[in-house]
Amino acid sequence: MEDLFGSGAASDDESEDSAAAGPLTDAGWMASQRSPLAVRMRPRTLDDVVGQQHLLGHGSPLRQLAAGAEASGPAGPSSVILWGPPGTGKTTLAHVIARGPGRKFVELSAITAGVKDVRRVMDEALTARDLYKKTTVLFLDEIHRFNKAQQDALLPGVENRWVVLVAATTENPSFSVVSPLLSRSLLLTLKPLTDDDISGLLQRAVADARGLAGRVELSEEALEHLVRLSGGDARRALTALEAAAGVAFGDADAVGPEMPATDDGEPGLAGDGEPGLAGDGAPDAPVLVELRHTERALDAAAVRYDRAGDQHYDVASAFIKSIRGSDVDASLHYLARMLEAGEDPRFVARRIVISAAEDIGMADPTALQTAVAAAQAVQLIGMPEGRIILAEAVVHLATAPKSNAAYMGINKAIADVRAGYGGSIPMHLRDAHYPGAKQLGHGKSYKYAHDEPHGVATQQYLPDDLIGKDYYQPTANGAERDIAARLERLRRIVRGQ
Repeated sequence: MEDLFGSGAASDDESEDSAAAGPLTDAGWMASQRSPLAVRMRPRTLDDVVGQQHLLGHGSPLRQLAAGAEASGPAGPSSVILWGPPGTGKTTLAHVIARGPGRKFVELSAITAGVKDVRRVMDEALTARDLYKKTTVLFLDEIHRFNKAQQDALLPGVENRWVVLVAATTENPSFSVVSPLLSRSLLLTLKPLTDDDISGLLQRAVADARGLAGRVELSEEALEHLVRLSGGDARRALTALEAAAGVAFGDADAVGPEMPATDDGEPGLAGDGEPGLAGDGAPDAPVLVELRHTERALDAAAVRYDRAGDQHYDVASAFIKSIRGSDVDASLHYLARMLEAGEDPRFVARRIVISAAEDIGMADPTALQTAVAAAQAVQLIGMPEGRIILAEAVVHLATAPKSNAAYMGINKAIADVRAGYGGSIPMHLRDAHYPGAKQLGHGKSYKYAHDEPHGVATQQYLPDDLIGKDYYQPTANGAERDIAARLERLRRIVRGQ
């Protein structure tokens, strides 16, 4: 497995040996730190995997893959596409599968690999199958970065099972993976880890010989902080723990280990003055990682948001739906989430303008004015002050009365037009200004509305096949309550009822 795990495998093996031998010495523990904590804590079996239990039941495709040549049943191994957010275990599952007996494991990254690399793997897989009776498992990370031609190169091998493909992606495969490859693979969706999952993982990393080997303790506040900032991402949680432990060790080294006072009343030093060992050679007590250490190690939470992927649309959708649902707090949260992730504020402003017309409409006509003014002001002011302007518009829209009557009205009208309704325009409404128009009857008997009482004339405006059609149906919300009463009177006069 050296080509797969690199230095990580060496560190893992050393950790296992150390664990078997007993507590790590300072030198032994430091030697085991060559790989990141997230790599050292990578599970070796599916039973060690945190979360994703919905994919790991008895007889599941992942269980069959991990069992390797020892898998039972008539079904052969299936190619799978693992889709989920970062840090949910896609690479971990692939590495567990790599340990399955009777399998040759090959790993490619779509960031660096090309069609030639894929074809080389296919040729070697055929050789391994025909000469050595071994099935090749191809782990392809970041498959969404492969273009269509590169993905097409996988098809013969997957279809004929020259290789069993295990592909990982953070992007929606429906958009990023070609249909033929999707139809030949099982799509398995990984879920973000729960707070309990992350908490258990961190506590295991603190105690495990492969991790921090009991050299630190986590305060309850520090643990809660790490869990909260992880966002369900195991890799981020372990990386944050490692950084916080480094800060705590740095503070401990700066202060120096204190021992009981000497006969002259001065504080003593551990052992011969070297940090790390007490006078009798026993290891120091674990260093306590406190909330202040995690706060110094993690200046701010990384926002999970891909401006070109799913999160771009998911967060924008949640933003608009929160405004529509009149939840001003959720609306401001998703606004902050987009802005902190570096979303173009002009995109956000455009969504706000659309929401003002679609979801507030005539229930509060000033909402659209606020939204348009905010969009113009953001272009004029820019960021970061633009966030204040956008926030004011969002608060206005979220707290305004809601009506989609105008939006539904235009949709109904468009539907009738597309269905072929709306015949000839009534003759009295047609343009009568060009020569010969009056001889054709254009404008004849037209009633000028301003000459009529209240400025409203009894007159046919819709085509004959749409007479009596009500497209706009105001609600009883906000300003539309008054509009509804006025509209009823207007329609009676116009229609001569």
